[in-house]
Formats: sequence, structure tokens, C-alpha cells
Amino acid sequence: MTGWYAERTPDRSARAVIAVTLLALLLVAAVPVALLAGVVMMMLGHVAGGLALSGGSILAAVVAVAVAGMSGMRHLRKLLSGRSFRIVQLDSSQYTDVAEPQGSDYANVVRLDRGEYTEGR
Repeated sequence: MTGWYAERTPDRSARAVIAVTLLALLLVAAVPVALLAGVVMMMLGHVAGGLALSGGSILAAVVAVAVAGMSGMRHLRKLLSGRSFRIVQLDSSQYTDVAEPQGSDYANVVRLDRGEYTEGR
């Protein structure tokens, strides 16, 4: 049971990806509030400050989303290339769930043997 728990616990890089993603979500959620605060500041006469607040919040959210996306893709590539993610390649003899239908409701069906299959391109 201890091995299973240790295997299911996210490592340090996974925790970093989760933290960056949560930060990006918080910054994206804060953009409407910052835009409203920027409009209020501009109405009170601080036009440059309002524009800076609005632009800065949008820029911070875009940067955080880009960093979260890049770190997430890097982490996913590392998981897929690592040995912990087991992928088994099947050869043609192991496809047992694909069966040809025995009966047919159609009258004009031509049945072919395996040797008669060709690609018509």
C-alpha cells in the first residue's frame, strides 16, 4: 500500500505545474476586477493609472497562462517519455476484438479472401 501511495503522489515538478496553473487561473479571474478598478480610476481623473492597471492585469494574466501552458506541456512530454508511463504496442495477431461479420442482410455483397484485399489509391 505504501508503494501505491508513493506512486500516486505528485512529484515536485507536478506540484510546480499545479501551482503555476492555479496562479494563472487566479490572475485571469482578477482581470475583470482590475478592469473595473481601472475604469473607476479613469473616471476620478487618474487616466494613466487606470490604463496602467488595466493593461498590467491583462499582461500579467497572458504571461501566467503562457507559462502554465508551456510548463504543462513540458511536464506532459516528460511523463510520456518516462518509464513510468507504460505503453504496449500490439502487433496484428493481438487484435482479437476486431472480427468480420459472418452474416449480412445485403443481397449484393461480394466476399473477399484475405489475399484479395488491396488498397485502391
